[in-house]
Amino acid sequence: MISVAALLSTGFAATDAIEQNTAHALGLDEGSFTISDHRNDGIRTRYTVKTNTGRRYSCYVTGLGASFPVSDAMCTELGKAGQQATTDASCNALLKAAGKC
Repeated sequence: MISVAALLSTGFAATDAIEQNTAHALGLDEGSFTISDHRNDGIRTRYTVKTNTGRRYSCYVTGLGASFPVSDAMCTELGKAGQQATTDASCNALLKAAGKC
């Protein structure tokens, strides 16, 4: 059995939670992208996403999964620094006016 302190020290979020939260954040189907370059930083897990269409994102989640919830994924499309990823489904008139999508 692993102690809570040991889990907190590893900083590994559950892979299935990362994939589900990333799919939701980017408006993609699970399995339509690959996740690579996991880097753990306390309870934050940073990773790179490459979609089947070739788009690349830098993302992170916080949390450990299992008994500890994993946050929503926060992603920024590489080459578009400072702009959080938006999809047509999440793009509204206000975001369009702000130049975010």
